Amino acid sequence: MALEASAKGLFPIAPTPFTPDGAIDFDSIDRLTDFYGECGSTGMTVLGVMGEAPKLDGAEALDVARRYIKRAPQLPVIVGVSAPGFAAMRRLSMAAMDAGAAGVMIAPPNTLRTDDQIVTYYRQAVEAIGADIPFCIQDFPLTFTVVMTPGVIRRIITDNPSCVMLKHEDWPGLEKISTLRKWEAEGSLRHVSILCGNGGLFLDFETERGADGAMTGYAFPDMLADLVRLAAAGERDAAHDLFDAHLPLLRYEQQQGIGLAVRKYVMARRGLIASDAQRAPAGGLSATAKAEVEYLLARLATKDKRATAARRTPC
Repeated sequence: MALEASAKGLFPIAPTPFTPDGAIDFDSIDRLTDFYGECGSTGMTVLGVMGEAPKLDGAEALDVARRYIKRAPQLPVIVGVSAPGFAAMRRLSMAAMDAGAAGVMIAPPNTLRTDDQIVTYYRQAVEAIGADIPFCIQDFPLTFTVVMTPGVIRRIITDNPSCVMLKHEDWPGLEKISTLRKWEAEGSLRHVSILCGNGGLFLDFETERGADGAMTGYAFPDMLADLVRLAAAGERDAAHDLFDAHLPLLRYEQQQGIGLAVRKYVMARRGLIASDAQRAPAGGLSATAKAEVEYLLARLATKDKRATAARRTPC
């Protein structure tokens, strides 16, 4: 099931569940994977930034990827393979593909500054992992400090036929989507899938600008799937109404330093994972912060009943 440029819908960024003592919780991986499939996900991405990939050793990272892939044979799984060096990237890429991954995601190292450096990096990355492995560009300047202009992205796509997807996570970035789709319409850029991140914070308008869906990890991935579906069906007001109902909690989850703690807390409350544990270094939630999240969930429950129960409800 190779990743293709026609991919669309929701590819949730899966967290790595841990037990309170820091061990990988494989039972929660199974439960979460099943939930993703039940709620209309069209794919899945593992070992991303919110998957705490840097906190796993090489063997653990591959074990996590294999478990997600094995549990979801019907879904294309993208594996994050970003690494300081190409040897580690190649090793994880090859192992992930052998395990049944659909493709890989590559983020630029924060040492890159010029356009030529960025373009060269991706060319060398493709040489390292092999041109037969489909890959997704991760464009996340807020975290990686590497600014990719639309022109740079066009050069990477044009130079590397195995590039089939862009994870768009620039902020602000709506005009970038419009520019890329304009070039596609003019015939100066081949089509690639554009899936958006940032916790879904701008997904309501990103879909209208030409994005094909979402690749992010908000604690209500079922809402993201619904939003993408409504947008694709042209039900603009319904899509925005749903988004607006979730926006206060979604915004709260976007806080730097504690965003993953919020997400895991809510996912554990929903019964999607057994524990909200993270591996150190990690930000935690104070009693006050948890009370604020509970308040936001109570308000959300008046508009979306999925927020009412401590255990997950059917989609």
